[in-house]
Amino acid sequence: MPIEKRRDRMKLGAFFHPTGNHIAAWLHPSAQIDAGTNFQHYVLLAQMAEAAKFDLMFLADAVATRDGNLEALSRWPQYMAYFDPLTLLAGIAAVTHRLGLVATMTTSYNEPYTVARRFASLDLMSKGRTGWNIVTSSNESEAFNFGRDAHFGHAERYERADEFTEVVKGLWDSYDDDAFVRDRQNARYFDPAKLHYLNHKGKHFTVRGPLNAARPVQGYPVLVQATASMDGREMAARTAELLFSPLNSLNDAQQFYGDIKQRCLRYGRSPDHIKVMPGLNVIVGRSEKEALEKQEYLNSLIHPDVGKELLSHELGGLDLSTHDIERPIADEVVERILQREKRSHSGLLADAARTRPTLRDLYQAYGGARGQRTLVGSPEQVADSMEEWFVQRGVDGFLIQPAHLPDGLHEFISHVIPILRERGLFREEYEGETLRENLGLPRPASHYEKSA
Repeated sequence: MPIEKRRDRMKLGAFFHPTGNHIAAWLHPSAQIDAGTNFQHYVLLAQMAEAAKFDLMFLADAVATRDGNLEALSRWPQYMAYFDPLTLLAGIAAVTHRLGLVATMTTSYNEPYTVARRFASLDLMSKGRTGWNIVTSSNESEAFNFGRDAHFGHAERYERADEFTEVVKGLWDSYDDDAFVRDRQNARYFDPAKLHYLNHKGKHFTVRGPLNAARPVQGYPVLVQATASMDGREMAARTAELLFSPLNSLNDAQQFYGDIKQRCLRYGRSPDHIKVMPGLNVIVGRSEKEALEKQEYLNSLIHPDVGKELLSHELGGLDLSTHDIERPIADEVVERILQREKRSHSGLLADAARTRPTLRDLYQAYGGARGQRTLVGSPEQVADSMEEWFVQRGVDGFLIQPAHLPDGLHEFISHVIPILRERGLFREEYEGETLRENLGLPRPASHYEKSA
C-alpha cells in the first residue's frame, strides 16, 4: 500500500544536556564548561532555538546524582550538577515568547498536587508554552533520597504513573476557564459554581483539591512521554501527546509509529493528536569527511574510566575495571549485551558487540548518544535522512540533541534548517501563540465541561 503524502510539516525540539549530548562534550574546547550552573548559557540556547522556530526545548532530569565509580564520575559531569528544570524554565519563559518549554518530572518521587501546581503556574507565566515529560524514574539512586531502599516494581510504577497523571489532569480542571470574574463593582472575584473539588481516592493517592491556581492557558500543558516498552506504549496511547523514543532504523521507526497511532484509535483518540519525535544526535560538517572528523575528535576525548563506567552502568553493573580497552570484548560482555537487547529492544550495543570490537571501540560507538540515533554527515545528507524518515511516516519530527553546546546547535541551525525550509518541510514562522497550537494539538476541554 502506498504511503499517503504528508500535508503537515516536520516538528523540531531541542534537547539540551548542559554541555551537549556526547559524554565527553564538556572537554570540547568550544563547550560551555560550567553549563550546568550557568543560566545565561541556557538563555543563549533558548533564544537561538526560538529564532530558528523550533517547537520546543526539552530538559531531562533526575532527582539524584549518579552512583558508581567516583573516579570515573568525576570525569563525567553530565548528570552530577544542574538546575532543577522547572525553576530554569521559569527564567527562560521571561526571555522567550514562542518557544515551547518542556520539563521532566517523575511520578515516582513527587506528589500530584505539587506537579499540577508547578506546571499550571509555568503555563500561565509563559502564556501557554509548557509541556510535562511524564517519567517513572530510571536512576536507582533516586529511591534513596525519598525514604525508599529500592524503586517501585515495573508494573507498579506504570500503574502509579497512570493514576498520578489522571489526578494531575483533574486538578488542572479545578476552575472552569471563565471562573475568575474579578468584578470589583459586585465584590466577586470568582464564581463559586465554577470551582470543583476533585475528591480523588485511589490505590496510590488521595487528593481532595481544588488546585489553588487558575486553569492552565492550554487547558493542560502538553503531555509528553519517553518510552519504548509495551507498558509505556499503552500508557502513551491513552495519555501522551508527544512521544520520544529511541528509534535507530527507518523500518523500526515505521513499525513503532504505526503501532502507536493504531493504539490511539483504540482509546478514541485521533492519531494526529500524538506526535512521535525520537531523539536525533546530529553532527554536521561542511562535508561528510568533516563531520566524521568531528565525531572522531569527540570520541577521542572519552576517558577510559568514563567509557568503562558508561558500559558498566548500561550492563547492569558489570565490572569492567580489569578489562583491557584495546582487546576485543570478552564473552561475558557480549552475553550481557545480548541479554540487555532482549529487555530494551535497542540494538545499538548488540549490533556493535557482534563484530567483537575492542572495549574502546564499543564505548566510543555508544558514548555519543547512549541508545539514540546518531546522524553524521553534510547538511544535505542530514536533511535527506530527516526528510526520508518524515515522508515515509517513521516520525512526526525529531528531538535534536547537539553533541556539544552551543556550537552544535548553531551548526544545525545554520546549515540544516535552511535546507529543510527550502524543501517545504519546516516552518518559516510559528503558527500560533501556544505550544499546542504550534504542534497542531487540540486544547482539551475540562472533564466537568464534558460531563455537563
